[in-house]
Amino acid sequence: MNSAGTNFRGTAAVLPAVVLVVLVVGGGLGTVVLQSLGLMPLVGTPELSADAYSALGGDLWRSVALTLSIAAVSTALATVIGLVVALTALSGRRTALVAAGLTITVPHLIGAAAMALLLADSGMLPRLLGMTDGGWPALVGGRWWIAVVAEYSWKESAFVAVVVAGTLATRVAAFDETAATLGAGRWMRLRLVTLPLTRPALIASAAIAFAYTVGSYEVARILGRPYPEPLSVMAIRLFTSIDRETRPQAAAAATVATALTVVVTAVALHYLRRSAVWK
Repeated sequence: MNSAGTNFRGTAAVLPAVVLVVLVVGGGLGTVVLQSLGLMPLVGTPELSADAYSALGGDLWRSVALTLSIAAVSTALATVIGLVVALTALSGRRTALVAAGLTITVPHLIGAAAMALLLADSGMLPRLLGMTDGGWPALVGGRWWIAVVAEYSWKESAFVAVVVAGTLATRVAAFDETAATLGAGRWMRLRLVTLPLTRPALIASAAIAFAYTVGSYEVARILGRPYPEPLSVMAIRLFTSIDRETRPQAAAAATVATALTVVVTAVALHYLRRSAVWK
């Protein structure tokens, strides 16, 4: 009874904030979806239609593929780098973790500008290597979106590192010491203790990083190519166009990006709920 009362009080305490978030976010998403389906036009009679999606044609699928590629590669790299940084902090070397904490405070807009100054064909890195005569590859605005992936990986790895390091500090240390006392070696402790206990934090932080990458605009706009373009860039470009008839198309691109994020979040929650640590 006491536990039930405590749970009820905890739910009641956060309920106003949850209701407010649901109203704001749900209202915005609902408006976007309705506009993409022709049910909330700027002018004319509302009519259910998928014309906004069909008008984008093959560009929509190219943008979906590009968005998923950038988000998947960036998130994978950020997860691996963040885990390595957190593990180095567990071993006592905290310099990388301190650097990660400082990196989180840097806005992505500034990070994109810094990456452009570093990796452009006339940037700092090719100057240091003496490759300003045309031998430097097109990392900024090139075919493979390398600078975009590098910026997302750098920034999001700092977030993953801080989240996983918090888990290591609160859960893993005691179990790791116990396993060491029982004779488990370093690699056995990593495989059987550290990684299983950090898996929920890794999944959650990776899902958040993926969702942010899908919805981010400024990094891809500054460091990427004009075409094809990620869904976020497409949505902003169409929304700010002087042609108001492109608003439903912008809503369609935003709806598809939101759907991708929802699917990935649902998959992450599924695996989190199956985790023994979560239970």
